Amino acid sequence: MFYWGVKAILVPLLRLFRPWAEGTDFVPRSGPAIIASNHLSFSDHFFAPLPLPRKVVFLAKSEYFTGRGLKGLFSRAFFRGLGQIPVDRSGGKAGERALATGLRVLAGGNLLGIYPEGTRTPDGRLFRGKTGVARLALEARVPVIPCAMIGGFEFQPPGEIRPRLAIRPGVRYGPPLDFSRYYGLETDRIVLRAVTDEIIYEIMKLSGQEYVDEYAQRHKSRKSPRHEEPKAAVRAGDGSESGGQADSAGAGSADGGAAGKPGGANGAGGVSVPARDGTTPRGAASAD
Repeated sequence: MFYWGVKAILVPLLRLFRPWAEGTDFVPRSGPAIIASNHLSFSDHFFAPLPLPRKVVFLAKSEYFTGRGLKGLFSRAFFRGLGQIPVDRSGGKAGERALATGLRVLAGGNLLGIYPEGTRTPDGRLFRGKTGVARLALEARVPVIPCAMIGGFEFQPPGEIRPRLAIRPGVRYGPPLDFSRYYGLETDRIVLRAVTDEIIYEIMKLSGQEYVDEYAQRHKSRKSPRHEEPKAAVRAGDGSESGGQADSAGAGSADGGAAGKPGGANGAGGVSVPARDGTTPRGAASAD
């Protein structure tokens, strides 16, 4: 009830920004499913679930829920009202707990929202996905609905609180992805990478973003904003530049540095989960 109360208050306010939506019919009206989205700005938390008649539960970084005082209390209430669940981004066992949380949400027949890149894009491009989204899809045996936020990077650039009213933020949903051919293989890292790359490729087709075969968090730590100007993202609503092609399984290069198509045989989970044997895959990184 709290979720719908918050949404009832926010919807009239958010409509002042003239948001648009496409493909909402692809989102099932009942039953569990994963919504996998790119992550352009803080405003994604509002505009992604806005046009849907169902509640979407997002895995969110725990920092939103750990503040102190009145501000911390407001933050916790606000994000819980948006249907978000705190996730520890430290990796290791915390990643397994995040995975278990996501599985519980899906077991309850709910829509689970996740950002496979693990964090917001630093420059408007689409970065390599973490394989936690694949593990969730295969273990819960649910479809994945690719989702592309459009124009959010320009609408609210990094570090800016005030949105740019000239930009209309949008969301575009794609047809559900069925990975039933991989059921029972959720511990196979090659399969997890292939599934993740296919999801990222579908997001890329919907968003028109340029793809970078590198984890966004690693790119952020390597590139200081003081030394590099942010690159412009694809214009809102313009899906003409997809940044390359990929095969149906999303397979591609594994060098971690080539742009153009999702690929690679190694990587960490979308919620930073280690392998079943307790080891951490090479290239593991924390989730957002």
